[in-house]
This record gives sequence, C-alpha cells and structure tokens, in this order.
Amino acid sequence: MASAQKTILCISSYEKGFDFLKQCHKLGWRVILLTSNSLAEAPWPKESIDEIYYIPDVEKEWDMKEVLNAVSYLCRTEKINKIVALDDFDVEKAATLREHLRIPGMGETTVRYFRDKLAMRMKAHEDKIAVPPFIHVLNHNEINDFMEKVEPPYILKPRSQAGAIGMKKCHDKMELWDAVNSLGDEQSYYLVEKFVPGNIYHVDTIIYNSKVEFAVASQYAKPPMEVAHEGRVFCTSLMKKGSKDEKKLLALNEKVLGSMGLKHGVSHTEFIKSEEDGKLYFLETSARVGGANIAEMVEAGTGINLWKEWAKLETKPRKYKPPVAKDNYSGILISLARQEYPDTSNYDAPEIKWRINKKFHAGLILASNDYKKVQALLSEYTERFYDDFFATQPIKQKPSD
Repeated sequence: MASAQKTILCISSYEKGFDFLKQCHKLGWRVILLTSNSLAEAPWPKESIDEIYYIPDVEKEWDMKEVLNAVSYLCRTEKINKIVALDDFDVEKAATLREHLRIPGMGETTVRYFRDKLAMRMKAHEDKIAVPPFIHVLNHNEINDFMEKVEPPYILKPRSQAGAIGMKKCHDKMELWDAVNSLGDEQSYYLVEKFVPGNIYHVDTIIYNSKVEFAVASQYAKPPMEVAHEGRVFCTSLMKKGSKDEKKLLALNEKVLGSMGLKHGVSHTEFIKSEEDGKLYFLETSARVGGANIAEMVEAGTGINLWKEWAKLETKPRKYKPPVAKDNYSGILISLARQEYPDTSNYDAPEIKWRINKKFHAGLILASNDYKKVQALLSEYTERFYDDFFATQPIKQKPSD
C-alpha cells in the first residue's frame, strides 16, 4: 500500500521562496503556504500550492498567538509533517510552531544561534571562533568597562533583526550612551560591538547530516551596512577559486556551522577581514537562503539553485547529493532607481544572465568562466548605474517603519 502524501507548511511573511514551493510540489508533497494578508495579490506559484492561508499583518508583522491558534486549528484536519520558514523573519515563528505542535525540526534553543546575534557571538566565542569584541546591552557598569577596554567606534545592533536594519554606528562613548538610553526598556534586545573596518564576505552553504555538501564564497563590493545606511549600489560576486582567502573562508564557515549545530539545510554566513590585523572574524549566520537575489547570483555562477536544493533536503532527507557545480564566476549589482521601470537595454554584454523585474529597482547578474571579465563589467556597470538610475532613501529602522 502506498504511503500517504506528506504535507509541508511553508511560512513566508515576505514574498519569496517560489522555487522552494515549486520543488516541494514537484517532489509530490502537499504544500500549504502561510503568508501575510498584505501579500494576497502577490504572484505566488498557485499551481504548486495546495492551500494558502493569510495571516492579518501590520507591515508583515504577525500576532504569534493568532498564528498558534490558527495553525493548531488547521491541524485538526491536516497532518503536517514539516514546517519551514522561507524568510529570516519567520525562522522563529517556525520554531515556535514546531515546539508547540511537537513537529520535528530546529527548536527555539537552536534557532537562537541563527537569529540572535548575541547568542551566535557567545557560542562562537565559546568555541574559539574569532569575533569582534562585543557586549550585551544589559549591565551599565559592564558596558562602561567594555568601553574603557575597547576603542571606538562602536556598532549598536539589534539582536534579532535582518541585514543592517536597526544598526547604528557610534563614534564615541557619549554617542553610544545617547543611543542606548534612547532605547528605554528595549535595551536588552541589543548588543554593542567594536566597529571593525575591512572587507566583508559571505559563504552560502548546503549542509546535510552535519556535513557541508556545497559552499561558495563571495565578497561584497561595499559593506551591506554602508549600502543600507549611506546609499550605495549593492554588489557582490563569487571569489577567485583557490585563493588564500577563499580557502580560509570555506574552512571557517564549516567550523561556524558545526559550532551552531546546523544539521541539514541552507545557510548564509558573513565574515569580515580586518584592515588592521588581516584576520577573518565571524559576523553572523542564518538558517535560510541569502536575500538580495544572492541565490540567483549563486545559480548563475554554479548552476546550483539553493531554493530547490533546500526543498530536496526537507522533503527527501534520507538520501541527498547536490548536483555537480559549474566552475564559473558570477556577480550581481542592484540599485534603487529614480525611474519606476528602469530601462537597462543599453547594458548589453553577453555575460548578462538576469535582469531584475521590480518597480524602482535596476539590477543585473553577470556570469562568465573568466573571473577578471566579471569583475571588470561589475566595476564599469556600477559606475554607470550611479549616473543612469541610482536613488537612495533612509533605511527602515525596523520592519514596521
């Protein structure tokens, strides 16, 4: 007798993960999507989704008590086998639901290592992984001691936001204390870290049975915080394969994911190479596909679709092997645009593999087997983007701003 069809509940408060949903459906799973009511008109791949349920939201924020009640009620008629969060902001929601419904998967304790910037730093430090000096915004005497030992500037960071949201660079003790005091009762949800100038890298990974099956290292042209807060064209690209820094990053990434306890799934992990001492420091990690269309950039260079491979891991966990990666290079540049529908037709290099389709955005992905060609085009096109399209706006300090 054939086994009953299994059901996966996918949580996405933002519009993403289409390839994940399609792949789960292709592999024969019943797919249920839980998303924000404000995304009711989004172009979800409904042919691959069996049921969609919309949660009332305020700028994508949900009431978790409502979510727990709604999903528990759903379970009266649905047998849910897996719960997966498709966006960084949903990782904790998925863990809470797994704990409440007693469904296997990453629980709330382990999830903290992939969402809570304080927890992941403490775990890394405990396991002898280099991190910039940091302290929890909790005991004021200890914060003063920290500032006596650690020279400014400092970065005030929210523990559980995504990207550069809510971060503030403070150039001296007084500026930091002003920022801390302005938080009021929210202080304990933040940490302070020494600002370390340097190049920032990310490693995007597929891990199965606690073993890294695929990993690729990339370098941001400008730090994401600078892009977000000061207004820059976003750009990142795959690193030169076999370079000294690439080898170090891949080894350090493996150590970080082992420390945090990721058994299977995908991860986007960031590191910085200090200008001062040349060392690599761990910044943060996650248990999801990287944002900003990095997955599309990785696919253009390697042929590996991180969303699809993640879906395979979640739905066929007993036997997994990633496809053989292509040995190409790729890079992406994205900018806010002055025009509602920017025309990028004058960017016509044959290396262009993808163009963004989003209002008030201009973006391209380039790919080639020639590393220098990709870098040269990214440099040329970035300068042209500033002239042709570039616009900027203040970063949201939190998702609901």
